Amino acid sequence: MKLSDYVRLLALAAIWGASFLFMRISAPVLGALPTAFFRVLLGAIGLAVILAILKTEIDFKGKLKQITVLGVINSGIPFLMYSVAARLLPAGYSAIFNATTPMMGVLIGWMCFSDSLTLKKGIGVLIGLMGITLLTGTGPVTLSMNVAMGALACLVATSCYGAAGFMTKRWIADKGGLDAKLVAFGSQIGATLFLVPFFGISTAINLPTSWGNPEGWIALVALGFICTACAYILYFRLIADIGTVWVQKGCNLSAERMQPGSKREANR
Repeated sequence: MKLSDYVRLLALAAIWGASFLFMRISAPVLGALPTAFFRVLLGAIGLAVILAILKTEIDFKGKLKQITVLGVINSGIPFLMYSVAARLLPAGYSAIFNATTPMMGVLIGWMCFSDSLTLKKGIGVLIGLMGITLLTGTGPVTLSMNVAMGALACLVATSCYGAAGFMTKRWIADKGGLDAKLVAFGSQIGATLFLVPFFGISTAINLPTSWGNPEGWIALVALGFICTACAYILYFRLIADIGTVWVQKGCNLSAERMQPGSKREANR
């Protein structure tokens, strides 16, 4: 990789690291699932504004269906799964499971996308996971059905993240490529459409009484425009330039300590 690739990778890790801070402010105010929905909705709006300012031609070159499905896999399902896990697991454990993304990427690439599984890849992923585990500093958790379901939800999310990079390469990069801004925009549209029914059901059952709190909305705007709209442009551009596993490994730099017992998501 070139120096500029490392700089962009560190920038992406920093942006997604900041998303934890914004989540800590917005999720307790709005609820986990509404926060996930508004995040992708605001991300899509932010990307639409960027495309309009740059006067980018909206031409998906026949790949809109693949891009919207990619959005469901890369954003919709993971955000939903982490909203479930946030209510079942101590947040520190969610952060550890989030750090399994490169491991899942290596395994899924090997099993489903004919990507070579080298000793170097395996050792690197395991060392990284051990480091995240130590830094997170979680204590013992009593095994229960809730813990098992929360762990399963996290693994579904990281499996989606692991698969999404390879799908981006196969569906987009290997078929002539596409502007990263368009891929990011289309994917957030797909994620938004996927989360609409879940958002509707959750708000109908339990509408938070604290939605009028401005701090939660300010944090959510930053989460949507910076940590989603801008971050996903950078993410898809990096996948095209340096590959899936490198991006997934680099994004583990964004893992940070989350306090157990909180009502927050531990997502990117």
